[in-house]
Amino acid sequence: MLFLLSPAKSLDYESPLPASLPHTLPQFMPQTRALIATLREKSPQQVAKLMQLSDALAALNVARYAAFSPRFTKANARQAVLAFNGDVYEGLQAGTLSQEDLQWAQAHVAILSGLYGVLRPLDWMQPYRLEMGTRLATDQGDNLYQFWGARIAQYLNQQLAGKSEPVIVNLASQEYFKSVDRKVLAARVVECVFEDRKGADYKIISFYAKRARGLMARWAIAQRAETPRQLQGFDSAGYAFSAKASTPDRLVFRREHAA
Repeated sequence: MLFLLSPAKSLDYESPLPASLPHTLPQFMPQTRALIATLREKSPQQVAKLMQLSDALAALNVARYAAFSPRFTKANARQAVLAFNGDVYEGLQAGTLSQEDLQWAQAHVAILSGLYGVLRPLDWMQPYRLEMGTRLATDQGDNLYQFWGARIAQYLNQQLAGKSEPVIVNLASQEYFKSVDRKVLAARVVECVFEDRKGADYKIISFYAKRARGLMARWAIAQRAETPRQLQGFDSAGYAFSAKASTPDRLVFRREHAA
């Protein structure tokens, strides 16, 4: 199985990294450099409008595009799973994973990215802001979905090549999962849904659901989960599998009270 995660807007390039942490390089560097070249043509005002950012955030990201280097080093990059710092990654807590856990995650977790296409957990990443839903015009079309086309699905197929029953476990948002061309993808897709009780019903509460996606990824890494059936055992933060609310390709986890 391959677990898909969304990236995060918040980044952490300050916290100390574990000693002797291995790294790899992103897979789609020609495409990343092409996007950086396009972004460098934008003024801070254009970036602010394109991405609906404040002036300060637009200026920060224009500076990031200008500073982007084709050479990745410890000084300008860090491993993606330790650079992202949003709700999903608070659940994942990658900084507390062992080296063995991170190596397993490297082969079983993929982070979708507007700038990098797909990042493996240990891929070095320079700081950026470019959400997948951004309508950035390139020679390939009017937005990033057209820019990436079938590449992401083809990459995922390669990662799952040789598996008798290839499975994608989607823990990413719909904005990011839309970048995976389902017509090209040669794998079964299993979605995990996290619901909290609200009154008489169960609801998807965005903040909790995002964190739960990270918790599920961490649980799967710890358990070395290889089949969708194994995921039914997920029990972090008070969640439990709901057989009556689930289907084979839509696994629903519910809890009564936020932990």
